This record gives sequence, structure tokens and C-alpha cells, in this order.
Amino acid sequence: MLAKIKLLTTVLTIIVTSLALPTGTLAAEDSKAVDHYEIQPGDVLGVSVWKEEDLIQEVIVRPDGQITFPLVGEAKAAGNSIEILRLLISERLKKYIPDPVVTVSVRQLAGNTIYVIGKVNRPGVFPIVRNVDVMQALSLAGGTSTYAALNDIKILRRENGKLRAMSFKYAEVEKGKRLEQNVVLQAGDVVVVP
Repeated sequence: MLAKIKLLTTVLTIIVTSLALPTGTLAAEDSKAVDHYEIQPGDVLGVSVWKEEDLIQEVIVRPDGQITFPLVGEAKAAGNSIEILRLLISERLKKYIPDPVVTVSVRQLAGNTIYVIGKVNRPGVFPIVRNVDVMQALSLAGGTSTYAALNDIKILRRENGKLRAMSFKYAEVEKGKRLEQNVVLQAGDVVVVP
């Protein structure tokens, strides 16, 4: 009986080990993934406090990045993770509710969009729910048109109130060169294909 248990333990260990997540390059790429969602203006959030029926609401993140919630007042949401916003709301509610249990969830990712304009087959606004780079954004837009200037593509990004342009040369990326220009797009980025 003891031998059967040891054999079963060994077999289970082998199975679990073979099902483990990959290591090496793939795991390193996974570790670079965004570890939390950054709330954006326009997002719709669900906020609730356990056992407090009057404190269950859907709130929209305003263009200024703020939300309004009963007993909390104004709270900065944009740029924060869900966990940071949850902690901020919990802390403010402690004045009125001992040990509040707050849940914050994203109901709609309306603020997490990119724009692809110019000589593409389907220009427009694209909601993004995962990391999307320039090549993927061009694919979302149906690819480039015949007369697009592929080596003059620009990515426009607003940082700290200032607009900056980044160059993207399609031919280089297509050949596997200068891949660093195939950046992961951020909410509000505009890909311009002349």
C-alpha cells in the first residue's frame, strides 16, 4: 500500500511539473506585462460597500479623472489601479463605517481607446482591452491602403500635457530590425498613416 502511495505521488508530481507555466524567454515576456489596469477617463466603474445597500453605484470617471461617491466625495481615479482606488475609498469611508469592505470593478473600458487615422482600410477609434502595439493597431484598422507612406507613420502621444511624435518605419519592423519602434500603445495614442 505504501509503495502505491509513493508511486501515485511521483506520477502526480510529474504531471503537475509538466503542466507548469513555461520558463525562460516566454516567462520573461509575461513578467513585462502590465501588472494592473490603469483607470482612464471615460471608464465606468462599479463601486460597492458590503452590507451597505445605499453605497452601491456605477460611476463614470470624468474627463478630469475624478469620480464622486457618497460619503467619499471627490476621489482621483484616473491613473490609479483598481486596488489603489479601493484603498482610497475604504480609507475615506472609515470616518462613517468601521472596517468597510469596498469592491471596485471595471464595468466598461470606455476610456481605454486608441485611434488609427489616415491611409488605412478602416480608420477609427479602437477600444483596447490588452496590450496592443503599432503593428497590431494597423491590423485592427484593416491594414494600410495601397498608397500609404509606410515609412512615415507617426504615433502621437500626449504626456504631461505635451504632445510628442514617435516615428515608425514599417519596412524596418517588417524585416525584424529596430523592433523597439513597435511600441505598446497607451490609451489616447493616435497612429497616423500618411
